[in-house]
Amino acid sequence: MKLMPLFFFLYFSCLLSGVEQPTTHPNVIFVLADDLGIGDISPTNPECKIKTPHLQKMADEGITFHDAHTSSSVCTPTRYGVLTGRYNWRSRLARGVLSGNSDHLIPANRATVGHLLKRAGYHTQMIGKWHLGWDWDRSGKGWNKINFEKPVKNGPDINGFINYYGHCGSLDMPPYVWVDTGKVTALPDREEGVSRKEDPYGWYREGPIGPDFKIDEVLPHLFEKSVAYVKERAKKKKPFFLYLPLPAPHTPIVPVPPYKDASKMNPYADFMMQVDGHMGELFAAIKEAGVDENTLVFFTSDNGCSNQANFEKLAEFGHDPSAGFRGHKADIYEGGHRVPLIVRWPKGIEAGQNTNAVVCLTDLYSTLQEITSQEKKPDGGEDSFSLLPAFAGKTTTERTTLISHSIDGSFAIRQGNWKLCLSAGSAGWSAPREADAKKQGLLPMQLYNLKVDKAEQNNLFDQKKGKVKELLELLEKEVSSGRCTPGESVPNDRKVSYLPNGYKPS
Repeated sequence: MKLMPLFFFLYFSCLLSGVEQPTTHPNVIFVLADDLGIGDISPTNPECKIKTPHLQKMADEGITFHDAHTSSSVCTPTRYGVLTGRYNWRSRLARGVLSGNSDHLIPANRATVGHLLKRAGYHTQMIGKWHLGWDWDRSGKGWNKINFEKPVKNGPDINGFINYYGHCGSLDMPPYVWVDTGKVTALPDREEGVSRKEDPYGWYREGPIGPDFKIDEVLPHLFEKSVAYVKERAKKKKPFFLYLPLPAPHTPIVPVPPYKDASKMNPYADFMMQVDGHMGELFAAIKEAGVDENTLVFFTSDNGCSNQANFEKLAEFGHDPSAGFRGHKADIYEGGHRVPLIVRWPKGIEAGQNTNAVVCLTDLYSTLQEITSQEKKPDGGEDSFSLLPAFAGKTTTERTTLISHSIDGSFAIRQGNWKLCLSAGSAGWSAPREADAKKQGLLPMQLYNLKVDKAEQNNLFDQKKGKVKELLELLEKEVSSGRCTPGESVPNDRKVSYLPNGYKPS
């Protein structure tokens, strides 16, 4: 490990000189948990009451980011940002999420991580929860007129994935069928669902379900598929990219033995332990396949923890999914979009690192672009900065700002320790919701200094008008430029408005 600085010196020297790298590109596995809070694993929360030994081991052997963020505080838009390296609000999706029967969001001509790595010679595979829409055939007569016998069009295969296997929306969104690279694996034979009253943790909306789609077995099934993929591709002696977006610990929260009741807290904590256990199985498979040394693995979450976890019950055991930060899933506050990010790459990252570098999940694009020595283009990774400086022990990357987005389409901009929320309340699900905040006569925006106020309690909007003006001007520049990275301006997909309704800058 003492040779790590030399590795990076040689690595960057090769990039600068154009000399071919002496090593092959690493395999890449990107694991995206669903609704997992920054406080739900021990590497990012020393007070975590849920046992996550495999993720702790991953952190001990890699690097842990303590100031990592999703581009949105909900599912679909974060996934858009991960794959495109572009802020989600630049797309046609201005707020909210897609459903399980929505049409595709990312057009075929939009640059993605899949396209990037495919161009670099990788085999690219998606396994899991897509939640970015694909185009069902609508010639049927039943549920939403979907004809499940017809091929699915415009799935992950148009976004750079050679193959894919998964379901379209969240695990509580019908239809409940597996799609394998455009083809439904088994036609639905009934409709099924569980109400919140029947099971406040394990509920899911009623809809068509296939005979091979078993809700409780979805999470282990996806890891089984992933393990098989890793072992198969390792034999090919060619780099692979596995994008593994999990359906957990999102609802339905359905832990299975040996994890069911294992936490002695509640089903959410059990389900978190199950996610950790499966990560252990994945790492064991990587080692067994003989590709551990040069496999780059990311583990993170798409947003903060959902209130479906039952915060009150978890608090009885001293567990806080937001680890002292304000808010949770859907919110503009830190608990909505600050997430765990752990990266492990024995050949390229010195073990046991912790960093406070501000990063966003959109940064995956430029990171892999640099690792594979590909030239930057104007229309790819517009909001992406390479993580390689942090991997090499630097305290920062080239990212100097962060724009966050809530479920209702509200914005926040961060520079240094200063964060300006362009909302009166949470802009999401926690109190005060936006309508209530306005009724209470709260200020139209919120300015916080996160260095001294990580819980976002002391709104300095009225006291620091100069800082507010400065951040608003910065936001306008990054919105109108179509990018926050250096380069020529490019258009957004829609007209982007960010000021709260009725607010006029003085």
